[in-house]
Amino acid sequence: MNLPNKLTLLRIILTPIFMVALMVDLPFNYFVAMLIFIVASITDMLDGKIARKRGLVTDFGKFMDPLADKMLTTAAFIGFLAKGIGSGMEWILFIVLFREFMVSSIRLVAASSGGKVIAANIWGKLKTVSQIVAIIFALVIAQIMQIVGWFNIPFNVLSVVGLVAQIAVSVPLWISAILCVTSGVIYLLDNKDFIKQAK
Repeated sequence: MNLPNKLTLLRIILTPIFMVALMVDLPFNYFVAMLIFIVASITDMLDGKIARKRGLVTDFGKFMDPLADKMLTTAAFIGFLAKGIGSGMEWILFIVLFREFMVSSIRLVAASSGGKVIAANIWGKLKTVSQIVAIIFALVIAQIMQIVGWFNIPFNVLSVVGLVAQIAVSVPLWISAILCVTSGVIYLLDNKDFIKQAK
């Protein structure tokens, strides 16, 4: 197994570790989760660059790299939904999962009908980058709010701060959801021939 594929597998291994750090109720757990998420995201950047630079692009990498991305970002969204981080997370999660199921289905049809492996396009990569930025930002805000909660702050002030924090977290998350829809529609249009062949 080459280095890019090992980095992809490392990202998959880090995903459940990240989710545990996100879900446990311990001091600075969001900070720890953020560090794990950043390391996992760096492997996403490195595996593709190394694969292209050294001519190590494989069908395994084309399949597993997008899967590893989906696992990592979906784990974050599920964790945010469970922890009450962000507004409308149930809809964001629905949008993300619908898009990913659709793209995965197209890839399966392409692979079964013509043996073609469809790599992620630029819109898919932009979607992933926007999700990574939004998730890191959400973890930073969540950690700040955890620290704020340790101080004896009047409830009314804390409520206002919490509302502002929720809005601040939700904006980049919804931007990533919009990019998710956009990339999904473009992916569908670009690969509509495979859908026609499956009829």
